[in-house]
Amino acid sequence: MRDSDPRVVLGLHRSRHERRLLTGALDLGVTAIDTSANYLGFRSHEVLARIASDLLPKFTLSTKVGYFPRADRAEHSLDPTRLHGAVEQAARDLGREPDVVFLHNPEHSLQETAPHNRDALFQACATLDDATAKGLCGAWGIASWDPSPLPELIDVTMPRPSVLMVRAGLLVGIRTLDTVNTLAAAWGMSNSTMWGMSPFGGSTGAPVWDRIDPRVFLRDRAGLSRVQAAFRAAYHLPQVNTVAVGTDEPAHLGELVGALAAEVDEQAIHQYRSLLRDRSRGQPV
Repeated sequence: MRDSDPRVVLGLHRSRHERRLLTGALDLGVTAIDTSANYLGFRSHEVLARIASDLLPKFTLSTKVGYFPRADRAEHSLDPTRLHGAVEQAARDLGREPDVVFLHNPEHSLQETAPHNRDALFQACATLDDATAKGLCGAWGIASWDPSPLPELIDVTMPRPSVLMVRAGLLVGIRTLDTVNTLAAAWGMSNSTMWGMSPFGGSTGAPVWDRIDPRVFLRDRAGLSRVQAAFRAAYHLPQVNTVAVGTDEPAHLGELVGALAAEVDEQAIHQYRSLLRDRSRGQPV
């Protein structure tokens, strides 16, 4: 059962950051945008403030910290001083405090902090918790592409994020789906605080979307495209209330918003999960 109606967040990963996209989103009733300090070559915050300073107050704005620029590449760090500085810098560059700041893919640095993984994650979470308490952002969360290392590091002493963002959709494997459920339970998070991302696994133009028909997951598929159906099903794989999706075309965003009214066949979703689990165990499907 959903906690509330599904929500769409306009994700700016790989976006050209054009003003017309933001105005188009507002026209469609999409009033949330998600970016990151490292998007657009670490210029996303500055460009948003330059091209749309008058529009940003109309949006709920989330961003991410954890990646830092180097001469030859981006590097990831959970260092508390760097994370706190990144949150401060985000507010300065955007010209406003973000509503949510996510700790971006902490699993990247956790691979390098063993055997002190739990302490590294604890300190990073505490840093964002402190930044929130100081008013540098409205809330904090964790955005993780591969959350598998996280559940075993969580205990009752660790600061609790307000939002968890994970991969969602038909291309997410059962291992990740199960890990997300475990992680959400460990932090006591409800569907309303769960966000999905990358609902098409990277692109709606991938060959897989020509080979399968996601409309089988809808109770009433009349008039909806395969892409719309795949997007709607993503809210149940895993169970999330919000999905961040990237596009540079307001028309495409409008198609996805139009899919929200469709009703998902939860029995079909359950059967699909069972098929994924059987396949992971090497059983015939």
